Amino acid sequence: MIIKNYSYARQNLKALMTKVNDDSDLVTVTSTDDKNVVIMSESDYNSMMETLYLQQNPNNAEHLAQSIADLERGKTITKDIDV
Repeated sequence: MIIKNYSYARQNLKALMTKVNDDSDLVTVTSTDDKNVVIMSESDYNSMMETLYLQQNPNNAEHLAQSIADLERGKTITKDIDV
């Protein structure tokens, strides 16, 4: 995570936006009144929101956890798809 003050962020916003998008990095912009903000790419934000949404439902959360456990144990199925 990158931390920059408000003045730096204002003067270098385009460069920070490019870094955030190219590197999937986060930028914390600090202010003197402790009202800080975080800049993240829209793609990362959408992924985070989708994950939060899926985790809200206990059945989805359990299914996802089980799928991850299966993957880690190598318990997977490979299928060919004709295109």
